[in-house]
Amino acid sequence: MFDDKTILITGGSGSFGKAAIRTILSRYKPKKLIVFSRDEFKQFEMQQEFTAPVMRYFIGDVRDSQRLQRAMDGVDFVIHAAALKQVPAAEYNPIECVKTNVHGAENVINAAIDANVEKVIALSTDKAANPVNLYGATKLVSDKLFVAGNSLVGNRKTRFAVVRYGNVVASRGSVIPFFRKLVENGATELPITDPEMTRFWITLPQGVEFVLQSFARMHGGEVFVPKIPSMRILDLAEAIAPGLPHKMVGIRPGEKVHEIMCPSDDSHLTLEFADHFVIQPTIRFADINYAENLLGEKAKPVSVGFEYNSASNPVFMAPDELRQMI
Repeated sequence: MFDDKTILITGGSGSFGKAAIRTILSRYKPKKLIVFSRDEFKQFEMQQEFTAPVMRYFIGDVRDSQRLQRAMDGVDFVIHAAALKQVPAAEYNPIECVKTNVHGAENVINAAIDANVEKVIALSTDKAANPVNLYGATKLVSDKLFVAGNSLVGNRKTRFAVVRYGNVVASRGSVIPFFRKLVENGATELPITDPEMTRFWITLPQGVEFVLQSFARMHGGEVFVPKIPSMRILDLAEAIAPGLPHKMVGIRPGEKVHEIMCPSDDSHLTLEFADHFVIQPTIRFADINYAENLLGEKAKPVSVGFEYNSASNPVFMAPDELRQMI
């Protein structure tokens, strides 16, 4: 579906953007592939790796609506990956997080509608479900804005959807590279926030694949949630450094012990497909049967009170499995 199409990725010089570009270039023949991000050095590095004639590099910030409007001219598909994502940093710099994650989302929506973009998918996070930290709260607002964007399009063809998933294995700034660096530097123990802590985990290629599949599946208005494994923080530490002692340091600002991707309060809106869930919009924009997606896959409603929680997830990853992943 991306052959001879123009694709723009906000935050395109980040981990997801680079993985998505690598996949798209290997599988499709796009007309243009636009990296939109504010980091000129990362873009310079990318230009050394991604040299295909279809590549375009735009310096810009999603806070800048005029720059977004210019960048989206002639674009068919948008992946919105730009965000401020560090939980403690967001707690200490809340206004900056709001400017990027909320106002930036609004700018992306308006620019996409004005440019008559065909489909937009915004990347979200499990922290947006029943949020307890500012990062999660801003991403919940962003999710709501993108879903509601479908009611703003009028006669235009633009459609918006959201993909929500958990921690990305070995992504920049996450616990796995943090633990590995401690081990490499000769640490005699690993800091554990809470021995009961669990998290959802997904690899970067899996995340990219799910987003690309969601473009093909979407009607507009969905929050797509993949079925992925959970892991206990103690098992993760064992996978990184077998036998190394642990030190309990307490939960950081804004952290949860367990994460949620489909809240029980949304169970009446949640549909279960074979390998993912869809949370339907609370307000319908058109007569859409979300129980059957555009690929013809069919779903069934979940039970009342259903919650997709990292602690009660039926699929857990063992330390050996994580070692193979990383």
